[in-house]
Amino acid sequence: MLTLSSSSAERGATLLKAIACLSHEEQQALLSVCLAESARHQHPPEPDEWSTWLLLGGRGAGKTFAGARWMVWQALAYPHLALVGATLHDVREVMIDGPSGLRAMSGPAFPPRWETSRKRLIWPNGAVAHAFSAEDPDSLRGPQFHAAWADEFCAWSKPAETLAMLRFGLRLGEDPRLVITTTPRPIRALKTLIAEPGVAMTRAGTAANADNLAPAFLSTLRGLYGGTRLAAQELDGVIVEDEGGLFRADDLARCRGAVPAQFDRVVVAVDPPATAGGDACGIVVVGRVDGRAFVLADRSAKGLSPHGWARRAVEAARDFSAQALVAEANQGGDMVRVVLAQADPPCAVKLVRATLAKRARAEPVAALYEQGRVVHCGAFTALEEELMALGTTDLTHSPDRADALVWAVSELMLGVERVPRVRGL
Repeated sequence: MLTLSSSSAERGATLLKAIACLSHEEQQALLSVCLAESARHQHPPEPDEWSTWLLLGGRGAGKTFAGARWMVWQALAYPHLALVGATLHDVREVMIDGPSGLRAMSGPAFPPRWETSRKRLIWPNGAVAHAFSAEDPDSLRGPQFHAAWADEFCAWSKPAETLAMLRFGLRLGEDPRLVITTTPRPIRALKTLIAEPGVAMTRAGTAANADNLAPAFLSTLRGLYGGTRLAAQELDGVIVEDEGGLFRADDLARCRGAVPAQFDRVVVAVDPPATAGGDACGIVVVGRVDGRAFVLADRSAKGLSPHGWARRAVEAARDFSAQALVAEANQGGDMVRVVLAQADPPCAVKLVRATLAKRARAEPVAALYEQGRVVHCGAFTALEEELMALGTTDLTHSPDRADALVWAVSELMLGVERVPRVRGL
């Protein structure tokens, strides 16, 4: 059996060596399945520096296809694998025997066999994938693995506990990996997972895989549930918050629109992070014309230094010919003023200080959404999730994107008198 690699480069070399052991006919058959045409969201993130790949997608977005194909590649070179589903029935019927499951992805050149008594899948090269149910986290005590695939994490009865037990078992080799595929739900375990270091996240709505679905599937469901929280969660793959949120999925679903030819005014709002390695820096671009605000871009980013996010904000201001940079100064104070000035902004810079709670600041903006006076010129999934989280008590990280949007829309639509203590550089 081939040994584990200690780096991404060696990991790739190990896979190539494993494939080289197959006959030419077997290679062609396997590659025809594993390299079948697929959407971008069904490929692991680049660069290859992650320990957990989290794929959030709507129903039919191709999550099972992506997870199974990735797992087959692991089985080519690594002997000890894990499959975790909501129940053992789900592991067998969806992850293994489903139309996009492991049997289908392995193909005739690399067919695995299922051992019912031991609940494990065995490939011709000896690689073994043990099946586990999230209903029984303790069953993961003891076994150890090189790689694991966890499906429908948000449907698990004990998501946090099961994930912890699974990770304790991912201890073989120097580069163990975990892939999690799920339709999102507003559960704390998912929000905690998203905020963890080493997690690379990919998002996809059902429409991203429309070519592989029945022609009437999307149109029928959109007609029945379009604009509802159910459609946002199950079709768009958005984390829809529970009751208490200011921004409703219905309003956000209706606010899509095209970019106008010109604007009365464009601003870039910046919500700086407290630390370089902490929350993201919210950077949102909004324009105004005919009494409506148009969200043009979400340039928010995590892990940047003060000079890094300042340059990013200034680039956005140049790209959209903004008339002002609006930056919250509660975190950083004069530092925010200095780093933005050093980045050579092409427009005026305004510092604003929050004297009201997030909910109170966001309420007038939420009212504008209800009135249809804010338009999203694109799909801003992460931003919309944060907007729907405002007003709830289940936040695990600062809603920096949402804060930046609130500042931008307030500046354009509510007048400077509604933005506390505005002053220029």
